[in-house]
Amino acid sequence: MSTQAPAARHLARVDPVMRRLIREIGPCTLTPRAGRSPFESLARAIAYQQLHDKAAESILRRFVALFPGRRFPGPAEVLGADVRAMRRAGFSRAKVAALRDLAAKALDGTVPTGRTIRRLDDDAIVERLIAVRGVGRWTVEMLLIFQLGRPDVLPVDDFGVRNGFRIAYRRRRMPTPKEVRRYGERWKPYRTAASWYLWRAVDRAKNGKAAPGVTI
Repeated sequence: MSTQAPAARHLARVDPVMRRLIREIGPCTLTPRAGRSPFESLARAIAYQQLHDKAAESILRRFVALFPGRRFPGPAEVLGADVRAMRRAGFSRAKVAALRDLAAKALDGTVPTGRTIRRLDDDAIVERLIAVRGVGRWTVEMLLIFQLGRPDVLPVDDFGVRNGFRIAYRRRRMPTPKEVRRYGERWKPYRTAASWYLWRAVDRAKNGKAAPGVTI
């Protein structure tokens, strides 16, 4: 993320807890995974829903094997694939329906191409992609962060973000999404980096390290 240094300076200036996190954790090392189309990214996200990583990876391998010679199938191929073969690969009926809807919406332009999506703002991307069956706001926010590298995304419905907030700010209870969103206004326009530091706060707590912070 090219905005790492400005993001750290801003977060440290507006928030003493973030300042401590940055000092103790170090620079944000978030690096977007470029190269996948929005269609492929969302198809993979659907495959991983409610499954452990290894199970989802196994299903995806069997699914991709249905399309010999392809690194990953395109929308037209998915829409034309045999539903029974997709089920045998391991997808539930709901996920097959979601993948077919994703493919149809990629073909009609609702799901933009990689070139087009880069010209859209975050809200427009969310509005278009949540129209896909099985794709919610959280899924789109993960795409914005990890695929597109957008700098100002705060996924307040993410458990890790909220738990990181609870840990870093020494809250006695889990904050609501509304509370995190309201507090996070001060982090703009670098809420993605703030989210990354909240995720790292959870990692530190799992490793037995005290989280820097103050009670608020």
